Amino acid sequence: MATFIGDFVCKADAKGRIVLPSLFKKVMNTMEENRFVVRKDLYGNCLLVYPYPDWETHMEEVRSKVNMFNREENKFYRQYIRAAAEITFDANGRMLMPKRLMEKIKLPKEVVMVGVDDKIEIWSKVEFEGGEMSDDELANMMEGILGRSSNAELKEGE
Repeated sequence: MATFIGDFVCKADAKGRIVLPSLFKKVMNTMEENRFVVRKDLYGNCLLVYPYPDWETHMEEVRSKVNMFNREENKFYRQYIRAAAEITFDANGRMLMPKRLMEKIKLPKEVVMVGVDDKIEIWSKVEFEGGEMSDDELANMMEGILGRSSNAELKEGE
């Protein structure tokens, strides 16, 4: 599994191509495939870029939970897949973003590419900078998430 870390300001050219940051290129050069999947995020106004093997793993999890004989779940699955597109990177390390996906998030020329473990998020620079958590908010979330696990383990051991 690929691991992407860091955030980088990048520019999209007139054709909608975005040059990858060199650290992301290094990660991608270690991968066997040059295929990726991009889709609109469900929770934020950004695009998510998955290496194809990670996308397949993600989709196996989704498929395992969807009943294709349930109309609503079948509709959800179709819509979820419909919002995705396969992309590749050219020899210059540029990816061509599908216009329909760029329009969904109103992607400007200046974007931020954020490595978030197994995927890359692509945000408008303005929106990304406006959504940052304060240090206190981050610390509280960390305490709430990781503190919960530690407390449960302590209670079991008592």
